[in-house]
Amino acid sequence: MQAFLHSIGTAVPPHDVHEAFLGWARRQLAGRREAALFDRMAGRAGIDRRWSVLPDTSFDADADGFYRADEWPGTAARMAVYAEETPDLACAAIARLGEQVPLTGITHVVLASCTGFVAPGIDQIIARRLGLAPSVERLLVGFMGCYAAVAALRSARHIVRSEPAARVLVVTVELCTLHLQDTAELEPVLAMLQFGDGAAAALVTGEAGEMSKGGLLLDRPFSTTLADSHELIRWDITDQGFAMHLSGAVPNRIAGALAEEAFARALGCDPHGVDGWAVHAGGRSILDAVERALTLDGHALDHSRAVLADNGNMSSATLMFVLQRLLAGPPVANGVALAFGPGLAAEGLTFRSAP
Repeated sequence: MQAFLHSIGTAVPPHDVHEAFLGWARRQLAGRREAALFDRMAGRAGIDRRWSVLPDTSFDADADGFYRADEWPGTAARMAVYAEETPDLACAAIARLGEQVPLTGITHVVLASCTGFVAPGIDQIIARRLGLAPSVERLLVGFMGCYAAVAALRSARHIVRSEPAARVLVVTVELCTLHLQDTAELEPVLAMLQFGDGAAAALVTGEAGEMSKGGLLLDRPFSTTLADSHELIRWDITDQGFAMHLSGAVPNRIAGALAEEAFARALGCDPHGVDGWAVHAGGRSILDAVERALTLDGHALDHSRAVLADNGNMSSATLMFVLQRLLAGPPVANGVALAFGPGLAAEGLTFRSAP
């Protein structure tokens, strides 16, 4: 049995907050030296825009916004925004998917999100809004971070391979900008520089025949956890939202792991035989590390770099944006989707263009 990804729809909120964040970050940092270093790193980040459900005035310390200086939002306030905004953003991505492929007869919903919690879940809210049958089976992939898109697609693949008539709606939705932290330290501010909000939706079935054009055959999943790396990427749930810890050692640690024989065995093919790379755009330094470790062509990660420039890192939604760009390009004979996240772990799928 085979599994086919038919198309991908994506959506971002209306507010481009990248410049507003830069001003906010400079005010957060304690000293002139730290601010100057931040400006230099921000200029090299490869990010031009990042989108948020929050208006840019939310980052004005003197305004009555979300991140006002005199009263930082607690976790409850952040989750209230998540509960209100996440279904709208997810449904916007689903609507764009529906413009490309029919979404009738959905049997399963697989939803990935790590930036909030609500019950009834976003999966139930979406099913109700779409008028899906009460018998629809739902799966929530929660708090897995940036590689959760791989887990969601892998789960959809398993479903359609075991139930050939299944029609699986895969959704990834993240509101990363709800989790800025009150800190004057440079490293966490640089980590926050990477993140934006976004959502994506895809249809996965066991039949290729209904596809008018494009689409991907989801081939083989793979996974590997890097030894002694569990502290390098971490989300801590605090009274002021989810605090991201992203060590500056991550890019070199990833590069070292990708260069090892163990990764080649997990991948199951020669990286130089891959003609379609969909690498999670976790940051410019991470993409540089992947390119260097696998000695890739200078344009191999162009799709990932374009998504980073236009959106920043949207956690689990990011890889879907990269796959969407790849779908619009030439056919792929040997493709690899690859993402990194807490653990430190690498999760991926091999794929190829559907006939």
